[in-house]
Amino acid sequence: MEEPTARVWKKIGLYYALTMLFSGVFDAFVLHAGRMDAGNLLYVTGSMWSPALAAFATKRIFRESIRDLPWNWGPSRYAWLAYVIPIAYALPIYLTVWITGLGEFAPPAFIRQVADQFGWSNFPPGLTLTLFVLLTATLGMVGKASRALGEEIGWRGFLVPELSKVVSFPAIGLISGVMWSIYHYPILLFADYNAGTAPWYGLTCFTLGVVAESFVFAWLTLRSRSLWPAAIMHASHNLFIQSIFTPLTGDKGVTKYIIDEFGIGLVITTMIAAVLVWRRRGDLQVEGLNVV
Repeated sequence: MEEPTARVWKKIGLYYALTMLFSGVFDAFVLHAGRMDAGNLLYVTGSMWSPALAAFATKRIFRESIRDLPWNWGPSRYAWLAYVIPIAYALPIYLTVWITGLGEFAPPAFIRQVADQFGWSNFPPGLTLTLFVLLTATLGMVGKASRALGEEIGWRGFLVPELSKVVSFPAIGLISGVMWSIYHYPILLFADYNAGTAPWYGLTCFTLGVVAESFVFAWLTLRSRSLWPAAIMHASHNLFIQSIFTPLTGDKGVTKYIIDEFGIGLVITTMIAAVLVWRRRGDLQVEGLNVV
């Protein structure tokens, strides 16, 4: 039997209210400290797991089982695709910046910092750089995925399937993207989750990029019928942009307006990705999902 539309919207509204309430507690600690890394990242971890807690609570309140969430792994090709997609839309931006000189590739100060951190002071710079990228791109996924999973249980595991009951695919991407971006606003505006650009610029680029990415996240989730590809893509995005590509890039003034989650580069490439999955929305023609 088809679920009443009003009930679905009530669940979505409650889920979002609880997400903002739970994450607000942890965001308050971040704002008080003024730093994302405060509390040994425990505040950030709590905030990122708030969407999952909100999803569990909403399911409980509406007398539904959390086993209804798309826990199944799904076809493995979507997991691999999820890992690669952020590289595909981020690397061209950074390569352009490095090649054109708009940003410096692997500044000596960064190489020295990595060498000191990993105990590689006697290694050649090339070897230091290679080992850093390889270890971060593999073992670094563990920590990133452990936090990204908390968000994706909520945003894609709960929210996207619920939205698919009442709106079309373009609306799923748009609504979930706007909700997801607003969730980040407190720490973006009042802590150090930004690249040092003007607040209006960083906020605009971040919002447009997140909404565009949400189309890809939604497509992966609905296509695979699993929340795991979204968790992997989220972790891969954070890993390559925040822990590899941006640290590898020396700022030359204009650099921060192009790279990272607060520059124009990702807005362009993620919008291209959004258009590509929108054109493939026909792949999502499953029972109960309107993709027109």
